[in-house]
Amino acid sequence: MSDPVRGPAEQVSDGAPDRRPAGMCRGQGHIVVYGNPAFVAAFGAGAVGMPARETLVDLPAGAFALLDAVLVKGKPLARWIRMGGEDWRMTVAPRIDPTGDVYGVSFHLRARSDTPVIPERD
Repeated sequence: MSDPVRGPAEQVSDGAPDRRPAGMCRGQGHIVVYGNPAFVAAFGAGAVGMPARETLVDLPAGAFALLDAVLVKGKPLARWIRMGGEDWRMTVAPRIDPTGDVYGVSFHLRARSDTPVIPERD
């Protein structure tokens, strides 16, 4: 996409999919239906297709409380969690079907030490 004032949009790859686990879960059991490359590296390919509570054993109880709250309330939420000796920001958003029913959640983890890389403009 091009902006007449700024010129052509730049594709910036900061390697986020390699270091920021993200996944999608379905239903009250939070069955993992998708995990990006960082998710698979952190939790294993076997986590996909399984309930999150059974396979994402490095996540603290508060992370699952967050998944539950978003599924029930249908509103995005975020909190800091502790995983692998590090602080991580966990962001969860509801997955909503065309009728407005919440059927699952998407989540994203970002280490506190992982600051965003924003290219400088000339």
